[in-house]
Amino acid sequence: MDVKTIGDLAGKVWKTLGQKDKVALTTLPKLLEEDGALVNQAVGWLAREDKIDFEKQGRAVYVKLKPHETEHYKRSNGHK
Repeated sequence: MDVKTIGDLAGKVWKTLGQKDKVALTTLPKLLEEDGALVNQAVGWLAREDKIDFEKQGRAVYVKLKPHETEHYKRSNGHK
């Protein structure tokens, strides 16, 4: 693991959240086909950059893009 790998995976997490709205934290590694520890580091990267929110529903923790990031995702992917 290195910083570039974690940063690249943070980009994949960001894109996935832009497509899916919100995802259970436990589901992300399977969805991305990546190691769970590495995905958690990528999620931490995005949290530190203030790009994501966490939402607890029952025992599950979900992660989603912050509203300004959702708008950025939509603009960067041709959505209006």
